[in-house]
Amino acid sequence: MAQLSLRYAAGTDIGRRRRRNEDSALAGPSLLAVADGMGGHPHGDVASAAAVTALTEPPAPGDTAPGDPAAALAAAVSRAAARLEEMAAADPELREMGTTLTALAWDGAGFDVAHIGDSRAYLLRGGDLFQITRDHTMVQTLVDGGRLTPDQAANHPHASTLLRALQPGGDQHPDLFRQDAAPGDRYLLCSDGLSGFVPAGAIRDALTGAARPEDAVARLIALADAAGGPDNITCVVADVSGAAADPAHQEPLLLGAAAGRGSRARRT
Repeated sequence: MAQLSLRYAAGTDIGRRRRRNEDSALAGPSLLAVADGMGGHPHGDVASAAAVTALTEPPAPGDTAPGDPAAALAAAVSRAAARLEEMAAADPELREMGTTLTALAWDGAGFDVAHIGDSRAYLLRGGDLFQITRDHTMVQTLVDGGRLTPDQAANHPHASTLLRALQPGGDQHPDLFRQDAAPGDRYLLCSDGLSGFVPAGAIRDALTGAARPEDAVARLIALADAAGGPDNITCVVADVSGAAADPAHQEPLLLGAAAGRGSRARRT
């Protein structure tokens, strides 16, 4: 199979009700990631920035076997979890911090995925939108057990109560799986500032109607703002193509708390 390529864009917005941006994002030729500092916990911005920054660091010698991207991604998430533990041990004020993390490592044929929390990854293929990650929330557990319908879950008062996250002393084991790609695929990673307030149908329409990833990012952020912007909003959109990668679109993007940006500024 011919090597596929990615074209990507990313954007973040503080929203209309938050005083600082606790989301972080990374978009690059080989790695896409979104992390959402946990609401209601101090220093969520510190946690999300530390998690995303840890993903960008080279592995220590002997951490992973050469040429094993899945193992490399798992090791990077373990490194992020260890970083949070170390920071909390050094500073008691950081003991309650935490973050979600959704990361996709690209190898030219598809993605190795690591996911923990309730940020999400979606796939748009053939006009249909699929959520490829599963929320680690109390409400999702009730849906899985047949005790709530998806519609009831969307309006549940505890919809964002997390059961798993990167958090000192917590359950820090991510879901790890493979996602094969095809030309024409469009992938979206987002914080729940988008998915928690914009219906899936509207997300699908925005992704379908945008010609370029940067147009899709702008539309999605505008939709979340129009829905009241109750939370920080972060999106990464990546298109899969059979054409060679364009070097003009290969600059890595680091956004939100990880870039020290707490303003309303967007970068796409």
